[in-house]
Amino acid sequence: MKALMPALFAAALVAGCSAADAPALEPIPGSITYGGQPRTKLTKSPIGSVVYNDFYDQQGQHVYETYILQPDRSLKLVRRQIVPDFPQ
Repeated sequence: MKALMPALFAAALVAGCSAADAPALEPIPGSITYGGQPRTKLTKSPIGSVVYNDFYDQQGQHVYETYILQPDRSLKLVRRQIVPDFPQ
């Protein structure tokens, strides 16, 4: 029983950490979906396709974003990473 307790405790901790609890990323200036969804629909791309976008934000930081194409042909922002141009 003592060996089982740490495993149960760890499982309870992991169960509390789900992606559904994470707040949705909001588009920033430079994002594909900033100001709404793009006017053109991605009709030839399969549902679930990954779309990448990289740009420099207003502070001059290099931003990488990842989108996933939804069944209604809209793009969902799922990841944003800000990368310094010159590692410290």
